[in-house]
Amino acid sequence: MSAPLTLPDFPWDTLRPYADLARRHPGGIVDLSVGTPVDPTPDLLQRALAAASDAPGYPTTVGTPALREAVCGWFARRRAVPGLRPEGVIPTIGSKELVAWLPTLLGLGRGDLVGLPAVAYPTYDVGARLARATPVVVDLDDLPTRPREIPALVWVNSPSNPTGAVLGLAQLRAVVEWARSHGVVVASDECYAELDWRPQEQREGLVATPSILHPQVCGGSHEGLLAVYSLSKQSSLAGYRAAFVAGDESLVGQLLEVRKHAGMMVPGPVQAVLTVALGDDAHVADQRERYRRRREILLPALARAGLRVDRSEAGLYLWATRTADVDGAQAPCWETTRWLADRGILVAPGSFYGDAGRRHIRMALTASDERIARAAERLG
Repeated sequence: MSAPLTLPDFPWDTLRPYADLARRHPGGIVDLSVGTPVDPTPDLLQRALAAASDAPGYPTTVGTPALREAVCGWFARRRAVPGLRPEGVIPTIGSKELVAWLPTLLGLGRGDLVGLPAVAYPTYDVGARLARATPVVVDLDDLPTRPREIPALVWVNSPSNPTGAVLGLAQLRAVVEWARSHGVVVASDECYAELDWRPQEQREGLVATPSILHPQVCGGSHEGLLAVYSLSKQSSLAGYRAAFVAGDESLVGQLLEVRKHAGMMVPGPVQAVLTVALGDDAHVADQRERYRRRREILLPALARAGLRVDRSEAGLYLWATRTADVDGAQAPCWETTRWLADRGILVAPGSFYGDAGRRHIRMALTASDERIARAAERLG
């Protein structure tokens, strides 16, 4: 009999006492612990959903031709990735589903290693465990010197959740070159690519953060590479579960075969919304501006309160740490989480994302303008 799966406790369940503390604040809680969009889904996309709502038949797992063409067009227009073909694209039921099941869909299992960043979204680790593979932390800078432990799959996350760090073209190219020399699949989670806060001169001529499929990264070949993207944040579509994976046509075909058997189909109306959303840049620019305004309110407020924001050059979060004493030591993340909860502000402790995050907290930009303003006031 197989041993039961060993999964970690769901991290956010451990936040309940801190949420209760924050709720006792006279002005109520400001919940910045989860990156759940709060702004209305754009009217354009709500109309697209209504127009496609008569959907009596089953959707196709592979996605409609219009959707796959829209993904290819979006990659060319927004990510500087030409030459992607519809055969290298399939929609997914949100991106977290794909992250959690990719090792299984690729046929990994006992004895296989899945590499993930030292500070990373917990689902990369969970996905390895669901496949009964072994998750291992991989330092991308040390890849060339890795000895015998070669993962079958390596996750790259840029912009990073939670740190907001961005990998440049040269860094991504080094990862791809190493992976190809060892027969390793690289999966790149790029879900925050459109939320780039860096000055234009630091963007390498791109309108969004670099993709693993960029020709200067992959040499014009998508072999061994998968890029994962979600519209939850850029389009306020988290409730629709609208995402896709693109890249190596052979790998995408392998995923498709398993997904067809498993019934992993994106609903037809959601595919229609995805198609419209990928063709419209205006609503993304509007949403990005909302997050920019909230970010510019919270950054100086955190500084006034004695918190230092590290990295955070892209994405939906501020990765902050607080000095605990006169010696300048950084406070443990749970101590800072409580300090903020005392002020009615709920955040995610950095330890949710690995031991390397134990002295940081993650603060989301996903609250209304009014709640963000209240948080800034409480920070002083």
